[in-house]
Amino acid sequence: MLIDSEAALNHGLKRLLAQDKRLRDLVAFAGKPPLRKRPPGFPGLVAIIVSQQVSTASAAAIWKRISSHFPRLSAKQIVNADDETLKSLGLSGPKIRTLRTVSEAITSRALSLTTLERQSAEDAITALTAIKGIGPWTAEIYLLFCLGHPDAFPAGDLALQEAARIGFDLPARPSPQDLIEIAERWRPWRGVAAKLLWAYYGAVKSGREAIPAGTEA
Repeated sequence: MLIDSEAALNHGLKRLLAQDKRLRDLVAFAGKPPLRKRPPGFPGLVAIIVSQQVSTASAAAIWKRISSHFPRLSAKQIVNADDETLKSLGLSGPKIRTLRTVSEAITSRALSLTTLERQSAEDAITALTAIKGIGPWTAEIYLLFCLGHPDAFPAGDLALQEAARIGFDLPARPSPQDLIEIAERWRPWRGVAAKLLWAYYGAVKSGREAIPAGTEA
């Protein structure tokens, strides 16, 4: 079941809270997490790559220039565009190389974004990260926000790690591997748990005094 609608998110959240009752305290504090769904396909993947390691404002500005220059963005357009054009849109050298590699994989059919929708989270991540320049975070974010995969979980995301530290009153920020172990009990709804942790982190960052989850499992 994909998390591609409010109804699907509500269902997934209900199932998640039944598996780990501690998370009810996070919902009580932060409210129901937003869906935050993006259209699947090449433009969605490009937008995620653009957002890597830049501020939200910078990513939005670059994406606006890209979508204005390429109203119907396709992999073929990126393959055919020269470096100067792509640089003028605000893309760095490393991101241009990544976008070209991804675009070439799609146009050569070495990568099929439509096939990812039918694969498990692990297999889809393996297919994406086989492309040079796409790391686990990018792959997991694409699965979660573009495909709505219910079990995608970007454990390397610092906001998720910090949300877990605060939300579960941990002595230190968990490593990606530590967070994967914490999230094991949330399968097959780890994607919903990620959305909840982001919502919790946002509520804490807004200045509200954090309330950690209880101990009831």
